[in-house]
Amino acid sequence: MPTVTVQADRNKYLVPFILVTSLFFLWAFLHNINPILIPHLKKACRLTDTQSSFIDSAVYLGYCLVALPAGWFMHKFGYKNGILIGLILYGIGTIMFVPAASSRSYTFFLIALFIIASGATFLETVANPYITKLGPKETSEQRLNFAQSFNGVGAVIAPLIGSMVILSGVEHTPEQLQAMSPETLNAYLDHEAGTVKLPYMIIAAVVLVVTIGFFVTKLPEISEADAEGGHTGGFSFTVLRHSHVRWAVIALFFYMGVQAGIGSFIVRFSKYVAGIPEKEAGVLWGIIAMGGFMVGRFAGTYLMKFLKPARLLAIYAVICMVLVIIAMATSGRIAVYSIMAVPFFYSIMFPTIFALGIKGLGEESKIASSLLVMAIVGGGVFPLIMGYISDKSGSIQTAYIVPMLCLFVVLYFALKGHKIRPVTSKN
Repeated sequence: MPTVTVQADRNKYLVPFILVTSLFFLWAFLHNINPILIPHLKKACRLTDTQSSFIDSAVYLGYCLVALPAGWFMHKFGYKNGILIGLILYGIGTIMFVPAASSRSYTFFLIALFIIASGATFLETVANPYITKLGPKETSEQRLNFAQSFNGVGAVIAPLIGSMVILSGVEHTPEQLQAMSPETLNAYLDHEAGTVKLPYMIIAAVVLVVTIGFFVTKLPEISEADAEGGHTGGFSFTVLRHSHVRWAVIALFFYMGVQAGIGSFIVRFSKYVAGIPEKEAGVLWGIIAMGGFMVGRFAGTYLMKFLKPARLLAIYAVICMVLVIIAMATSGRIAVYSIMAVPFFYSIMFPTIFALGIKGLGEESKIASSLLVMAIVGGGVFPLIMGYISDKSGSIQTAYIVPMLCLFVVLYFALKGHKIRPVTSKN
C-alpha cells in the first residue's frame, strides 16, 4: 500500500510540475534578452552606458515593488490565481513593445519592461516555492534545480533570437552618425527600434497559449502545515527571525549583481577587449554562456547527489571569482571566453540559495519567497553601478569588479549563512 500511495502522489504532482516548469522559460527570456536589449536600445535611442542600464533597473524594480503584493496575493488566493495574474501582466507588457518601438520612446520601453517584470514576479514568486513542495522536502533543492534547468532553455534561446532578429549588425561610429542627414538618421534609428516587434509579438502569443493551458487545468493547492518555529498561518515579516532567510535575501540581492552584471554589458565587453562585433558577441553569449548555463543546471542537479548543495555553491562561487579575475586581467578572446564561462558555474546559485532560504519554513515559505524574489532588485542596482564606472573610467572591463565583489557574499552564504539556527517562537 505505501508503494501505491507514493506512486499516486507522483502522478498527482506530475502534470502540475510540468506546467509550472514551463513558466521558467518566460522569466528566462525576460532576463536573458537584456544583454541584447541593452546595446540595441543604446544604439536605437542613443544612450550612455548608465542610461542603457536602466533596462535592468526597470526589470528589477518590478521585482522589488511587486514581490510582496504577489506573495500576499498568492497567500490569499492561491498558487493558480497568482500564475494567471502573472501571465496576463506579462502578455500586456510584451504587446506594449510594439507601440514603444513605433514611437522610439525609451520611456515607453522601460514601462513595458516594468509590466513584463511585474508579471514575471508573480510567476517566479509562485513557481519557485511551488516546485519545492511538489515532492519530498529532502530533495527540494534538487527538484528546484531540475526545474530551473529548463529555465536554461530560455536563457539560450533569448540571446540567440535577439542576436539574429533584433541586432542588425549595422554599427556606425559617432562621426558617421553625425554626418547623416536628419532624415537618414531617423530612418536608421526607426529601423533599429522596430526590430524588436516580431520577437515580442511571438512571445505574446506563447503567453496566451500558456495562460489558456493553466486556466483549464486544475492545480493542487499544497498543504504546508509543517512550518518550523510556529507562525504557520500569518503573512508577516516575522519570517525574518530565521537567520538563514535573512542571509538568503542578502545573498540573492548580491547574486543578482553577478548574474545581471556579467551579462548586461557582455556585448560592450566583447567589443572593448576583443573587438568582437555586436551580432557575433550576442551569438557567442547565447551558445557558450547560456548553453553553459543550461548544462550547468543539469550538471549541478546531478552533482548534488554527491555533494551537499551549500558545498557545491561555495566551490562554484570560488571558481566564478577566478574566472572574473582572469577576464579583468587579460584581453582578447581569453577575457571574453573567461567571462562567458561564468554562467556555467553561477547557474546553480539562484535556485540553491532560494531553496536553502525557504527550507523548513512550511506555510511561511510563501512570504519568504516574496522577500527572496524582491531581493532580485539587486539586478537593477549593480548594473547601474557598472555603467557609472564604465562611463567615468572609460573601461567596461574595470566595471567587472562589481560582480567580483558580489561573489564574496554568495560565498559567505554558502559557508555559513545558509545554516538553519533555532529560533524562539513568538505568539
